[in-house]
Amino acid sequence: MTNASGVTLTIKFNDPELDSEERDEQAQRLMAELKQMDELESVSRVLDPAPPEGNKSIGGMLIGLLTAEISTQNAQSVMKFLGDRLGGKAIELSVEANGKKLTVKAHSREELKSAIQAAQDFVAV
Repeated sequence: MTNASGVTLTIKFNDPELDSEERDEQAQRLMAELKQMDELESVSRVLDPAPPEGNKSIGGMLIGLLTAEISTQNAQSVMKFLGDRLGGKAIELSVEANGKKLTVKAHSREELKSAIQAAQDFVAV
């Protein structure tokens, strides 16, 4: 999923203290909140391209992972929203814009703030 004129965000909940079901619940809650935002072009779960035999993820979805497509103009407001919603959660955020990709990890509110700022700066370039 690549948005040629915008930004693709991939958010992975990766708190080692949570089991896969709890990480997946976090992703589902965030996805429901993001779907209510007008700024997003789309938000969806990420399909597992090669699900292992007997895997527990429903419909071949990767656990705790979602992706969103936004326009460059709306990137700042969506990043602020994510900063407000995800503070204190262990996540990995990948931002793809202008043919480049940036991946940052955060395990605390302070790290998330720095990660969101790096992502905003990356998109603004």
